[in-house]
Amino acid sequence: MEITISQSDLLKELTATQGVVERKTTIPILSNFLFEAAGDRLSITATDLDLSLRTSCPAKVKKEGSCTIPARKLYDYVRLLPSGEVSIKLLENHWVQIRSGRSNTRMVGMARANFPAVPNFPTVGAVKLPAGVLRTMIAKTIFAISSEESRYTLNGALMVLKPESITMVATDGHRLAHIEKNGSDFGITGEVKTLVPKKAMHELAALLNCSDAEEVEFARDENALFFRMGSRLLTSRQLTGQFPNYEAVLPRGNDKAVVVSCDDISGAIQRVAQFADERSGAIRLRLEKDEIRISSSSTEAGESEDSIETAYKADPLVIGFNSQYLLDFFKAANTGEIRLEFKDPQSAGQLRPEDGSGDGEQYKYRYVVMPMRI
Repeated sequence: MEITISQSDLLKELTATQGVVERKTTIPILSNFLFEAAGDRLSITATDLDLSLRTSCPAKVKKEGSCTIPARKLYDYVRLLPSGEVSIKLLENHWVQIRSGRSNTRMVGMARANFPAVPNFPTVGAVKLPAGVLRTMIAKTIFAISSEESRYTLNGALMVLKPESITMVATDGHRLAHIEKNGSDFGITGEVKTLVPKKAMHELAALLNCSDAEEVEFARDENALFFRMGSRLLTSRQLTGQFPNYEAVLPRGNDKAVVVSCDDISGAIQRVAQFADERSGAIRLRLEKDEIRISSSSTEAGESEDSIETAYKADPLVIGFNSQYLLDFFKAANTGEIRLEFKDPQSAGQLRPEDGSGDGEQYKYRYVVMPMRI
C-alpha cells in the first residue's frame, strides 16, 4: 500500500474515529486503525467489537492495499504535522512509513489478517431519518440511560419508528425521558422498535454534531445496527432483551401543576443542592399558594432554602427528589418555561417544557422522575 493524502482530510477522519478505538484493551489489534486504499479513496476503520466506525476520504493511491496502524499514536502524530501532503507507505513486517515535508516516521503496525471483520450495510430495509431530529432526540434522552451494567436492557435508549412518528425513550429505573415527533413519513409499515446502546448514542451524537448531512440512513440485521451519514458508517452490536413497558409508568392524573422559568428553578436547585446530603442529593419541593420553596439540609454541610414566585393555586404539596435528576432535565430541556405536574408525595412527578418541546411545537417531550422519601 502506498498513498498520498492531505493532512487536514486525514486528521478530520482520525478525529471522528477516536471515540470508538479501545484505549485499554487486552486485544492489541483493537488499538489499531485499519487503512484500506483503493481507487481514489482511503477507507479507515476502527472497532472495539461492540461498536465500529468506517469512514473514508479522498487520497492519491499509488499502490492499492491495506495495513493497520496504532490509532492513538497516529492521531497524536498527524495532529502535530503541518498542513500539506502526507505520504503513507506499507513496508516489510507490517511497519508503516509516514512522511510529511521534512518529517519522516516509521510506526510498527500489525498484520491486516488479525483485524476483525466489520459487517457491511444491509442492501435492503434502510430507513432515512432526519439528522436534526435524531440529534435533538439523543440530546433529550441520553442522560437518562442507566450506567449499571447489571441492568442490561436499560443500557440503551429505545427508538420506536412508526409510519408517521419517531419516539425515543430512556430510563434507569428512577427516571424516564420520552420524546416524540409526529408528522414524519419514513416509508415503513407497522412499528420498528430498536434498542440503541449508550456508547452508540454518544458516538452518533458526536458524528451528527460534526456532520452537515441532512439524513441518516438507518438499517439493522440480526446482530447489528447501522447508521450511515455520507461517507461514515457507524455499526453497533444490538442490545437484546425486553425494554420495560414505559407507557405503563407515564403518569396519569397529576392534577397539581405549576409553570416556572427553567433558569429560575435550575438556579435555585443548584444553590440549594450544595447543602444536600452528598450521597442522595435529596432536596425538598414545597408547593404553596403562589410559591415554590426549595430546601435541603445535611448534618455535614448545613441547610439552605430558596423560593420562586409562581401562580400555583392547588392544595399544598411537599415532595422530595434527587436534585441531579432534575438538573439533568433542565439542562437538556434548555427552554423558557417548564411545567411541573404532581399528584402526591409518593407518585412520580412529570416535567415538560410548557411549549411542548423546547424546540417548537413539533416535539412532545416529557420527563418522569420518581420521588424520594425525605
